[in-house]
Amino acid sequence: MPKASKETASESERFEGVVEERRERLDGYTVEFTTFLGDLDGAPMLKGLPDDQCQCPHWGYVFEGTLTFRFSDREERFEAGDAFYVPPGHVPEMRAGTEVVWFHPTEELEQTMAAIRANMGAAGAGA
Repeated sequence: MPKASKETASESERFEGVVEERRERLDGYTVEFTTFLGDLDGAPMLKGLPDDQCQCPHWGYVFEGTLTFRFSDREERFEAGDAFYVPPGHVPEMRAGTEVVWFHPTEELEQTMAAIRANMGAAGAGA
């Protein structure tokens, strides 16, 4: 059975002062261990996606800190100790010091990450 931990995840990415991620692909899904190094409003990074919103569903667990997801009609906030599901069509906002483990369908995540990397590159952020 496939498994991953923060220490064994084979992929990593860091956007200085913003986020540090370690991830592993597991049979069509990606598990991702994320630490937010600074406050982050996801809106600028999602430009170009449908409705400028993340189209990837996410399941996860918050170990530390706070996540907020804005939808067209509401806001949902998750804090340390919360397990969550977030459907497509949202904009995330994270606080510095937040630590999360996420589970995403890999294909949808890759489409979203392509837009995020392009937008961060255009803004001059480096990995």
